[in-house]
Amino acid sequence: MNVHYLQHVPFEGLGAIKTWLDDKEHKISSTKFYDPEFLLPDISEIDALIVLGGPMGIYEESVYQWLKEEKLFIKSCIAAGKKVLGICLGAQLIAGCLGAKVTPATHKEIGWFPVFPTEESKKLPWFYKLFSNNPIVFHWHADRFEIPDNGSLDLLYSEANKHQAFYYNKKVIGLQFHLEVTKTSLLQMLENGKEDIEPLPYVQSEAEIHTGVQNTSTCNTLMNELLNNWLYENNQ
Repeated sequence: MNVHYLQHVPFEGLGAIKTWLDDKEHKISSTKFYDPEFLLPDISEIDALIVLGGPMGIYEESVYQWLKEEKLFIKSCIAAGKKVLGICLGAQLIAGCLGAKVTPATHKEIGWFPVFPTEESKKLPWFYKLFSNNPIVFHWHADRFEIPDNGSLDLLYSEANKHQAFYYNKKVIGLQFHLEVTKTSLLQMLENGKEDIEPLPYVQSEAEIHTGVQNTSTCNTLMNELLNNWLYENNQ
């Protein structure tokens, strides 16, 4: 399977997803928008798309002019029936492409906090089972998405934000949080985002974030199971 990913900054890459893709022997390609010579593939060349995170907002097209081109590409992939997975900014981009509002969140959310399955998530049994024990996952975002109003399922919530995941048309998943986080990528995010850490109700200190690093194993297990279902088993 040909899996293409969209990367917005050098310090937010595939993380644990790359290990899974390599183990499954999928072909991996990428577009890195921080490279001035970035190229997007022909949609016919890919089977699945992963849209990664980043510190920018989806509405900052005047600053990040490639956002317009990226949104058109994501829309085309969804329209073509490709599998599409969005993480953090990636989920916000997908939500926006599906017509949902993306706005600054009431509560910035940075650190290790649990997510909880909604009643609606029971309509997607494999997903509900995966998150039924309210796992602690890694968050780093200041914006939020509404659930697209087109038959999408509202899957998860947290104390800080009522929308944490959605599912559309049996092929598209958006996650507001980072299951792909590894010890290495966590350090990279901290190094490049220190200015975001401030004393707020749902923003942990650097020390607290470091203490929570043991949760990466659980996150990566969840990521692997989600990828298995997203790519292979969730056509139900």
